[in-house]
Amino acid sequence: MTTYPPWTPGAEHHPGEDQGDGGFATVLGLAVIAGVMAVVLMVLTFGGVVAARHRARGAADLGALAAAAHVVDGVESACGRARWVAERMGARLVRCAVSGWDATVEVVVPGVAVVGTAVAAARAGPVSGGQAVGSRR
Repeated sequence: MTTYPPWTPGAEHHPGEDQGDGGFATVLGLAVIAGVMAVVLMVLTFGGVVAARHRARGAADLGALAAAAHVVDGVESACGRARWVAERMGARLVRCAVSGWDATVEVVVPGVAVVGTAVAAARAGPVSGGQAVGSRR
């Protein structure tokens, strides 16, 4: 049996000695950290998408209500008010239409860079007896 002198820090490795885990714990730790970071990134991305969608829906709803409230002043005034509301909510008005007393608005909200934009549309107008005036339902 061969005997070796006691190991000292900085000494070379001797053949036949056990090398321990060989850095396996470091590799495993890095893999776990990378996995956790990937999950966090996915959750943040999903949260950004949901927030953009809600903001778009809110901007479309309020823009349509504002436009419907100003239909009596004309189409330009109604759509101008819808644009004003949408811009204040961080959205961009892409379509505004007035038909009779109804106003239809479509807005776009920039979303998370990877996913794209959120689009929402809404319609508002007078209601009588629980149904929109002029509705065929």
